[in-house]
Amino acid sequence: MDTASSAKRAIEPDKIGTSTPPRLYAALAGTLGAAVALAIGEFIDGASTAIPSLVTSAGDWVIDSAPGAVERQAIETLGTNDKPALVIGTIIISLLIGAAAGRGGRRDHRIPALVFAVFGLFGWWFLARNPLTTSGASWLVALVAAAGGFATYRLLYAVAQFNEDRVTEARVTDTPINPAATRRSFFGWGGGALATAAALAGIGRSLRGRARVDQAREEIVIDTSTDVVTVSSGIDNLDDIEGISSYITDSTGNNFYRIDSALSIPQVDPDTWTLRITGLVDNPVEFTLADIQAMDLEDHVVTISCVSNDIGAGLVGNALWTGVPLTKLLEIAGVQNEATQLVGRSVDGWTAGFPPEILGDGRTALLAIGMNGEPLPVRHGFPARLVVAGIYGYVSATKWISEINLTRWEDFDGYWIPRGWSKKGPIKTSSRIDVPRRGTELVAGPQAIAGVAWAPTRGIAKVEVRIDEGDWQEARLGEVVSDETWAQWMLEWDATPGDHVLQVRATDGNGELQALGPKSVAPDGAEGWHAVPVRVA
Repeated sequence: MDTASSAKRAIEPDKIGTSTPPRLYAALAGTLGAAVALAIGEFIDGASTAIPSLVTSAGDWVIDSAPGAVERQAIETLGTNDKPALVIGTIIISLLIGAAAGRGGRRDHRIPALVFAVFGLFGWWFLARNPLTTSGASWLVALVAAAGGFATYRLLYAVAQFNEDRVTEARVTDTPINPAATRRSFFGWGGGALATAAALAGIGRSLRGRARVDQAREEIVIDTSTDVVTVSSGIDNLDDIEGISSYITDSTGNNFYRIDSALSIPQVDPDTWTLRITGLVDNPVEFTLADIQAMDLEDHVVTISCVSNDIGAGLVGNALWTGVPLTKLLEIAGVQNEATQLVGRSVDGWTAGFPPEILGDGRTALLAIGMNGEPLPVRHGFPARLVVAGIYGYVSATKWISEINLTRWEDFDGYWIPRGWSKKGPIKTSSRIDVPRRGTELVAGPQAIAGVAWAPTRGIAKVEVRIDEGDWQEARLGEVVSDETWAQWMLEWDATPGDHVLQVRATDGNGELQALGPKSVAPDGAEGWHAVPVRVA
């Protein structure tokens, strides 16, 4: 046996030649390739209002495919943070798959190629599920993203084929050396790939078609007969109590809750938007936004709530809504007698349904185009949505609405019904303590206990508060503009030192006491009396 043969056998298998990079660098190459692929999807999403990103498309599939119990738990646990958590989780899983593909490439170069090809195939499928995206566009985006990601991986894999003892090993193995393959070159190219991914994603997020839609929204003038200031100043409310929920919930930013299945907020061009009324009607009709604006608009203050709102939670808000009564639109279409369900359909395919017969009891039911005196915020349904007093949003509050379909009750189930929620969703009487907050340490002496209570369409007749196991004391109610809004309440308390538990309950306008519970939110809303522990120094 010659010396060269002995040396060959002594070399570790993963260091033979320059074709196999270290495991860590192979994994990094795959991770950065996946990052570039995702970033390409983000950039294309920013350049088009009709093509969502790969991340949000995958997240939408997860939302649509997850069992109702899983979605319910996510909302209960994370609240309005459920969507950011899903986006982050989707990105992490994609990067981990890229890392695994990169490492797999050390054994067989076909593995990363197959993984990125499958990535592109699933990307196309996720994108094609979106009603706003054409199949051709889905293929193009998926192909470009997968190809860009794989090209990035191959480049980084090539410059990762280094070894500190490469000269000695090359002499022994007679394997050609890639002089460009060094740690420094890998981190240089890797840093460039990371910067490219960050730039593409950043530009996409800054563009994201939002500027055009937001600008179009700003140019719309809502012909409203009132405004938030007029509403608030026209009644004796309790807004001056520090910490209490204001009578009208601010609709800017994240102040007004948002719960829906749209991972990426639909961007709807108001110039091309239409609302169709179809199904069991005598005259199927289609309205443009200009048609709606030309009608006699009405202003109504209505409290809406998510069925996932737990006792004492914040998935509820009170706003001034401007729009056209649904009854007026339905009269134009001519609803047939056999129509026992009104289904609202969003531009992204989400649906909710309720019996149209409830519209005959005089409650507010609007095709709303304004919120708090301004055009609807994009995140709350611009250019139009449904607002129906007295029933939870999952059966009524279709945002970004594109169609109203009249059908039979037994012929269709809205988005949430197959996921385990009740088909009828009347809002239950509820109350909440806003001040003091849970765990607050107070000073002995006069203290305000305050909050809100709601029972839309029935109104709030009475709110009572109990300290520890004492007697129930009736709180003072703030004025309201109608029984469809929440009522602020307040009780003066002479706080004594020690640990205390404050509890609240409400009685609706029909004389019915709020249910004691406890009952979880599924399948038709939570029940229970809100309690807050405090300490008085």
